[in-house]
Amino acid sequence: MSEDAGHLRRTASALHSFNRFEIKYLLSYQDVPRLREVLRSRMEADPFTVRGGYPVSSLYYDSPSLRYYWEKIEGLRFRRKLRIRNYGERHELTDESPVFIEIKQRVNRVTQKRRVKVPYRLARRLCDEAVLIDHAPEQRPFLEEVLSLIEGHGLRPTAITSYSREAYLGSDADLGLRVTIDHRVRGRDRDFHLGAEVENRLIIPPQKAIVEVKANERVPYWVTDTAARLGMGVVRVSKYCQSIEAFGKAPRSVFHVPVEEDYAVHSKPEHSETARVP
Repeated sequence: MSEDAGHLRRTASALHSFNRFEIKYLLSYQDVPRLREVLRSRMEADPFTVRGGYPVSSLYYDSPSLRYYWEKIEGLRFRRKLRIRNYGERHELTDESPVFIEIKQRVNRVTQKRRVKVPYRLARRLCDEAVLIDHAPEQRPFLEEVLSLIEGHGLRPTAITSYSREAYLGSDADLGLRVTIDHRVRGRDRDFHLGAEVENRLIIPPQKAIVEVKANERVPYWVTDTAARLGMGVVRVSKYCQSIEAFGKAPRSVFHVPVEEDYAVHSKPEHSETARVP
């Protein structure tokens, strides 16, 4: 057994998959406390949701022609995205830190997410160098699919998105329900190491949060009723597409959430990363 193989078996997870319906909303920061109060009365806070949320950073891969971006914009019934996702502070990320290699795909109205957890250095070896890494037997079909996408579509690092996430989990009658509130959604189009200490630009207006409602079968009535009472607008926003458009890599679509130019001017590297959320 190689050193990589032994290490992988100690740190990697089996393949995990999720099938869910998703609805996204934009919510003004001034209304976040009201939503939080409702969620806490009906749901359990994710154990990682402390001090206003936990950091999430994702590196997205796309072809030179932005194939995955255009599949989203055109609303194809079947579409996929490949990304490496890190949960945690970027200054704590090392080559041995566990990250997720994920394929997120849409099949009609259902969102499917499949992923494996591997050390960051192995994730980069697979996704950046197109080298099949050592793996557990049950992971092979997924890793081969990732490799086929990279080679078949000429994928390369394209954009990074980062934000602070609060998450709430349903139970009993709402089992399978998950609601997240994403604050200070930022992105960049270069310096593609997830741990790089570089500036990120706001890609969603700073006074707005993205709320995602995910359910296995149906969204409970109390959730849609709460959204209506708070004036939450349903949006078809993609953080990846928002980043692509914010940096001028593609024309802004009808789904783009406007971000005035002065937001970028006033975004500061570390000030933006550590700003408090409501």
